[in-house]
Amino acid sequence: MEQQEPVGFRFMTLADVQAVAELERLSFTTPWPPDAFVNELTRNPNARYVVVVNRENKVIAYCGMWVVLDEAHITNVAVHPAWRGKKIGERLMRKMMEVAVAYGARSMTLEVRPSNTVARRLYAKLGFEERGLRKHYYSDNNEDAIIMWVTLQ
Repeated sequence: MEQQEPVGFRFMTLADVQAVAELERLSFTTPWPPDAFVNELTRNPNARYVVVVNRENKVIAYCGMWVVLDEAHITNVAVHPAWRGKKIGERLMRKMMEVAVAYGARSMTLEVRPSNTVARRLYAKLGFEERGLRKHYYSDNNEDAIIMWVTLQ
């Protein structure tokens, strides 16, 4: 089995906002601004954000979700381009599923672009099923969003 770079998971703090905003900028055509993450961390009681750090404690990936009653909704997930293809996204999503269960969620949902075949394959591997479509969901190019759901253990 391929040796994986050691990484750690922890809840995101305000000190991580700039690093996470940089991951957004590197990953998305319409990134969230830093103040959106500050708001999530300080004003949204349903928000749960986890970062992945490397051995030097640098943020290399993150994921956010809202846990409302017994449902978790993934809001964002990004892996630094230099760290993609190392199963960090899969490990992070599995961690988010664990965190969601710990906060009482019994199911999880997310939206994904039809064109994002890498993410769609990962979500399918994790048990997510396509359950709907949001027309013209993405504002940068009006691409639809596939709605996916999974039942958590």
